[in-house]
Order: sequence, then C-alpha cells, then structure tokens
Amino acid sequence: MSGTNTGVPAVLAHELPRPVPRAELAACPVGDVFRLVGDKWSALVVILLGGRAHRYNELRRSIEDISQRMLTRTLRGLETDGLVRREVHPTVPPTVEYSLTPLGRSLLEPLSALAEWAVRHEPEMAAARSAAARD
Repeated sequence: MSGTNTGVPAVLAHELPRPVPRAELAACPVGDVFRLVGDKWSALVVILLGGRAHRYNELRRSIEDISQRMLTRTLRGLETDGLVRREVHPTVPPTVEYSLTPLGRSLLEPLSALAEWAVRHEPEMAAARSAAARD
C-alpha cells in the first residue's frame, strides 16, 4: 500500500466500477474467499486443522452435527483450493490424515482477525438486530 493510503483499508483503496460488471464479480478472487470463509463448515475445519493434523473420524467427532457427506465435501473443496493436504499412510487398514498446507496456514491470521472482529462487535450487532425486530 502506498504511503498516501496509510490507514485506509486495502479494500477501500480502489474504487469499484458502478455498476459492478457481472463478469468482474464472477472472476474476483475475493468472492471465492468470502464464499469459503462464509461456508458453514470450511472455516471451522481450517481452524481445527490449524491446531494439528487430524484423521477423518477425529474431525467428524470434533464437529457436532456435520454429516459424513458434508465433511467429505468440505475437505475435498479445501483440498482442491490448496488449503488442505490429504495424506494416506500405508497401514492396514490405510490411515488418512488431513493437515493444512502452507497456503491454508496463511489463512489462519485473517480468519482470526475476522473472528476477533465478530466477537468484539457481537453486542452491537445483537442490539441492532433487536432494534430492527422491534420496528
């Protein structure tokens, strides 16, 4: 970021065209990341794997209410995006372990910042929701 934009969030440093073209919105990598962290399970899986590698059933037991199908889809998606590594160990039966890649680890800091923001501003958001419900 240039010295003239000190203190201005990067997302606000550039003007968006008005209206935002559909093709630009579809091609924007930021949208992909927001869909990922906004997904019900993906951020949670990344956070759990941020602590250490897990076997599939460990993850499943660690996340209440996630179905086997949804956990499999979530892990495959994270693996496709390069955030999670799936390693098959040659045991009988084979053991599969999931861990974060360096790219996945790099997501932990911004994810933590977003979580801190949410916790810090939750009372304000709850108050706004209450006020909106009364109106």
